[in-house]
Amino acid sequence: MISVVLFNAGCMVGPDFHPPPPPATPGYTEKPIPKKTVSAPSSSGKVQNLIYGRDIPAEWWTLFHSPSLNCLVQQGIVNNPDLAAAQAALRVAQQNLRAGQGALFPSADLSASATRQRTSGADFGAPTGSSATFNVYNVTANVSYTLDLFGGVRRQIEALGAQVDFQNFEGWATYLTLTTNIVTTAITEASLRAQIEATYLLIGEQKKILNILKQQMQLGGIAGGDVLTQETQLAQTRATLPPLQKNFAQNRDALAALVGGLPANTDLPALKLSELTLPKNIPLSVPSYLVCQRPDIRASEALLHAASAQIGVATANLLPQITLNASYGWAGTSLSDLFTANDVIWSYGAQLLQPIFRGGTLVAQRRGAIAAFDQAAAQYRATVLVAFRNVADSLNALIIDANDLRAKAQAENSAYANFRLVTAQYRLGGVNFLNLLNAEFQYQQTRIERIKSEAARYADTAALFQALGGGWWQTQYLKCPRCSC
Repeated sequence: MISVVLFNAGCMVGPDFHPPPPPATPGYTEKPIPKKTVSAPSSSGKVQNLIYGRDIPAEWWTLFHSPSLNCLVQQGIVNNPDLAAAQAALRVAQQNLRAGQGALFPSADLSASATRQRTSGADFGAPTGSSATFNVYNVTANVSYTLDLFGGVRRQIEALGAQVDFQNFEGWATYLTLTTNIVTTAITEASLRAQIEATYLLIGEQKKILNILKQQMQLGGIAGGDVLTQETQLAQTRATLPPLQKNFAQNRDALAALVGGLPANTDLPALKLSELTLPKNIPLSVPSYLVCQRPDIRASEALLHAASAQIGVATANLLPQITLNASYGWAGTSLSDLFTANDVIWSYGAQLLQPIFRGGTLVAQRRGAIAAFDQAAAQYRATVLVAFRNVADSLNALIIDANDLRAKAQAENSAYANFRLVTAQYRLGGVNFLNLLNAEFQYQQTRIERIKSEAARYADTAALFQALGGGWWQTQYLKCPRCSC
């Protein structure tokens, strides 16, 4: 055992892995992002403050203050099969690591055999000799150990450990994707529900306008072209309803699958946009922290680590390997005297293996391992670029969404004010009923646009939380050693 410890403490060929440094950038976007968004005259038009350097809460979806949304996310975490599969994949990697660690220790086997055999004198060079029939019993313990002189075994274990890290971060990536998809799908469904309701009201108003125009045409007050124009407008509005209904049904089915249920057997809550509260303070991590907060970046880093360790494995395969062997046991012709001193057998020895010529196989394998490391390094850089792009896109969307909602909400408020004014004029006889219906029609149109803008703001807020990593590290007992995130 002393020799095992000594040899395990020996050198390890191949590169020692060091995580790539974070990108040296002061921010996420080309131009500085305002510290807060503009406000809008709407229930979801509050100012959002970007708090630089603040940590993201683990359950970030609770910032929307919707019990129905919280319930959906919890159902998905418990029941989603993709998350369960990711957890199972992590357990597989952990057991593979445990199996690989066994190579650091000697292997011991116990074998036993019982044989009855007949021999001829010819076996001993005496063709005329008599034959014999006898039993042979054998009990032997065998121990062998391959010295890890150059760290090939330890590099392989290092690679297996990196695979555990990869599966762990893949699991967190699945968790983050799942929770974000549930939130955004629920928001989309609520938006579609509100748009369908507003479209039905819009169709109702257009029907009233069409009926009035038909009456005016019958009385000779207008030409038939005006009626046809209104019928076309009504048909166009009706044509927008089936796509909304289709998207609503598909989103409902998608939400059922995300929470781990069948569409026919899942009792999903009817979430409304009015139930959501727009998060006021948005934590924004510093750029140098993003590489250890995004689980996809950490997973890519783990693959890079595994590729680095495989270079060491391939290098060690080129160098000498020493294996120690020992056996001790008993062999005899009867069970009664098998374990006596006369029947003891033993052996011990060492074997040296130095590859001389393998047709270039081992050298090519090492070159392939180096190329695989270069590939993993390029893929890591690509993952980092995508992550920073995601954050930049989400930040820009957040600012633009606030401006868009302000414009849409102002348009809706103006249309509503005009509708109330025309209503008052109609009551005083200043305008006809057709003017009133047209004012209400314009109001309903601007309402639909405002609903779309509200939903986009909610969804892009969730997308920013996802782009920043989703706060998964807050549920871990171990913090990131590089940035204490």
